[in-house]
Amino acid sequence: MPWLGRATHGWSVMRVLCVVAVVAVALVVPGSAAAAPPDRWLDAPVPVEIAAIFDRPGSAWGAGHRGIDLFAVDGAEVRSPGAGIVTFAGDVAGRGVVVVLHPTGLRSSLEPVTASVSVGETVSAGTVVGSLETRQSHCSPSACLHWGVREGDEYVDPLDVLRGFGPIRLLPLRE
Repeated sequence: MPWLGRATHGWSVMRVLCVVAVVAVALVVPGSAAAAPPDRWLDAPVPVEIAAIFDRPGSAWGAGHRGIDLFAVDGAEVRSPGAGIVTFAGDVAGRGVVVVLHPTGLRSSLEPVTASVSVGETVSAGTVVGSLETRQSHCSPSACLHWGVREGDEYVDPLDVLRGFGPIRLLPLRE
């Protein structure tokens, strides 16, 4: 796991290994994907190689990490995690951002991205919405995509709505 040495945002290798172990259990336990409503599942906007995990802030303005960072390469295609409508495509503080509002009310924000879509455009899951910019990557010198998910005004962990990951449920093994 080459990214273990690149754990960021104060996460120790041990904490990252614990997250990897929990995610691995969710992927191999039969029936674990049935724990959340299927209409909430989203797909990863780029292949899943985690650079930094979600760290819920203690308050609305508190420190934390309001999404996950996924390693990618400069110029990588960034895809919409689910069907929806593009509600923002532009720069915020010099960084390209694309926001997609999904029919479930979840909103995905993707950055830093050079948008290839326009506000108001309807997209399907997997539609290319832009390309990864590395000039503003906070994973420098590596490139990464920050994926945030909001439900209303609350940030949620993208891994909780990621197809194939979802909320962790420990179930007995089936024979």
